[in-house]
Amino acid sequence: MAARREWVAAALRVTPVTGSRWTAARAATTMLAALLALWLAGALGHAAYATFGAFASVYGGTARSPRRWRLQAALGALLTTAVATGAAVGTLEQRAWLSVPVAAAWAAGTAWLSDRFAWRPPGPMFAVFAVSTCAAIPTPPGRVATAVLVAAATAAFAVVLGAAEASLPGTAAPAPPAPAPPRERRRLHAVRCAVAVALAGAVTTASGLGHPYWAMTASVVPLAVIELHHQLLRGLHRVAGTAAGLAVAAGLLVLPLPVPATLLLVAALQAGAELLVVRHYAAALVFITPLALLVGQVADRRPVPELILSRFAETLVGVGIGVAVAALTRRRDPVVSGAG
Repeated sequence: MAARREWVAAALRVTPVTGSRWTAARAATTMLAALLALWLAGALGHAAYATFGAFASVYGGTARSPRRWRLQAALGALLTTAVATGAAVGTLEQRAWLSVPVAAAWAAGTAWLSDRFAWRPPGPMFAVFAVSTCAAIPTPPGRVATAVLVAAATAAFAVVLGAAEASLPGTAAPAPPAPAPPRERRRLHAVRCAVAVALAGAVTTASGLGHPYWAMTASVVPLAVIELHHQLLRGLHRVAGTAAGLAVAAGLLVLPLPVPATLLLVAALQAGAELLVVRHYAAALVFITPLALLVGQVADRRPVPELILSRFAETLVGVGIGVAVAALTRRRDPVVSGAG
């Protein structure tokens, strides 16, 4: 009974955090500016590429630091490369199956880099999401350069905002870098992520589910934390938050909103997600889930019920595989890692 109460308390616990409003404002501004530019150019079909470039804005933690924009620039370049890789796979006829080993390789590499350089937020999730989603989009060869340009321009805008923010009064001195976890821990994390992504991608591609990249992305979420009970809790948050977010999305997606209003809503959801993601991951997913579906719909409209069911089913598959990999490969001795 005591263990159950502790589990419930952990699931409901809200972590206090300061400075998240800066991250929320930066991320929302980046997203809105990129999508408005695409809309004005009549190119909202490229919205996914802008979204992945905009992920550069969330890196570096919440404290304003003159060093943070360098990390954002490095991650912006990496995410742009992920978009380029995915778009190149998207030009191939066998992209559905080829995306699985490509995403697994990216999962391994970025998991290792995240641990080695103490990325915040940690883990390979954004890179896996970018490469696997772009690989799933049928892409004429001439469109690869456009995808790269859109992602790079959006990431560059995020970096400029981050650098400008660091020049404001009250910027903190750079925090000392977190120590890298042991080499064995980095290797284990990389292998776990690669296996989870490969299994999630293979299962959902073979089953004919429409969006294997959702399962591949969800599979690495539990692995971003260390101990098994934390991984189970992160998986629970992913599933419960996605379910609640899908209920919100079901209402929003049927509203007859004009495009500018939809883009403003996307920016507001991005801000809400960043305000909550460190405090309570499941609560943040109430914003993240409709955000992802709205961005997809402005680029390429799909039947809403199909989207809702597919998102939930593939989240369940991905989280289940990620937790299973974590359980089967758990260490018996406690290890301190920067991946948590």
